Amino acid sequence: RFEEALQEARQVDKLLSEGPGDDCLEEKFPLLGVPITVKEAFSLYGMPNTSGLVNRRNVIATSDATVVSRLKQAGAIPLGVTNCSELCMWYESSNRVYGRTNNPYDLQRIVGGSSGGEGSVLAAACSVIGVGSDIGGSIRMPAFFNGVFGHKPTTGVVPNDGQFPNAHGVRTSYLCTGPMCRYAEDLEPVLKVMAGPGVSKLKLNEKVSLEKIKFHCMDHDGGSIFVSPVDKEILQAQKKVVERLESDLGVQVQHVTIHKMKYSFQIWSAMMSSKDSEGQEAQRFTDLLGDHGKPVWPLWELMKWLVGMSSHTLPAIALGLTEKLVNLNVSGKAKLVSMGKSLQEEMEALLGPDGVLLYPSHPTIAPKHHSPICMPFNFAYTAIFNVLGLPVTQCPLGLGSEGLPLGIQLVAAAYNDHLTLAVARYLEKAFGGWVLPGEV
Repeated sequence: RFEEALQEARQVDKLLSEGPGDDCLEEKFPLLGVPITVKEAFSLYGMPNTSGLVNRRNVIATSDATVVSRLKQAGAIPLGVTNCSELCMWYESSNRVYGRTNNPYDLQRIVGGSSGGEGSVLAAACSVIGVGSDIGGSIRMPAFFNGVFGHKPTTGVVPNDGQFPNAHGVRTSYLCTGPMCRYAEDLEPVLKVMAGPGVSKLKLNEKVSLEKIKFHCMDHDGGSIFVSPVDKEILQAQKKVVERLESDLGVQVQHVTIHKMKYSFQIWSAMMSSKDSEGQEAQRFTDLLGDHGKPVWPLWELMKWLVGMSSHTLPAIALGLTEKLVNLNVSGKAKLVSMGKSLQEEMEALLGPDGVLLYPSHPTIAPKHHSPICMPFNFAYTAIFNVLGLPVTQCPLGLGSEGLPLGIQLVAAAYNDHLTLAVARYLEKAFGGWVLPGEV
């Protein structure tokens, strides 16, 4: 929507030349004139809202999602919408509507998903602030692979209204809408606008003393059979963060081993498919694929895909096939849900009111296109924190030996988003933050 954006920018110029003092404008319009982009899964008036689903390719949004409306009211100017994976349920942003999004640091690499378009345009300096959503790492993985900042807020603070697909049943407790930014200092003001009245639940105006934070560090999940080992470069980057914290702040970073993290994927999968407190079943992915149209039969779609006739991507078809298997072992699923609740209590006790956990954002740097299908569960490193309801900030840590971004997750107890955001600002100064692609 470049023409509309230019017109809105001219109106901002006019307002600045004719309007009241800067202080008054800043209070009323904290994001006045700031260009933003929006994940295509969110409604932005007059723009497509397909979520990469072919049978929605003619859907045009007739209203704004709640967070988009709030950002506009704060003075932000949307440039357009950005690509995502089909129905936002895969960590490569490719679909049959728009095609594939490439990583600006290496076009042969993925951008992550499902907010992958956002990660890519932010890294490439096309936009400065992005709107993302996250139910298994969909903000944090793209932020990691593209070397920018992304924040998954505490669950239930920022409204999810106006996106497709939206969460139903138990998943409403796991889906989060949050900011993606090139610069750490932008996360907090954007989060304040996105949260609206809900921001009162957070402590964003509290001054944080980094020296008083109790830092914990966990190098990997303990060796899950479903997930890749953590790359040496990622471990080395995390070690440098620990050393820097200890030398700069005089703190002692405690290394911890949380055994249940080894079952992160199984816990996430079981909790995502469980019934809510009222006994409502989780919405089936195959129903979403049909989008109120004809039922989608995954096995038939797989056969069509093999001969190039399916309108769906292979990851979407595979997810449709596997979701039927998850519900076969009822007793095993119940044990995993119980384990998840126990892990949540353990995490809250560990972190307390002043704790931050350092944890890898992903076991590997940005993979090459299509390779995630070989290791489909690597997103467990981010997904586990969705079902635990904890706030997490992904921070870039410069580039590795292949010129690809490194990073780390910062995790705090519920409603302690201010702690991870403060540490993110510190790490940006310590390690340089976002690096312009092609600069090194």
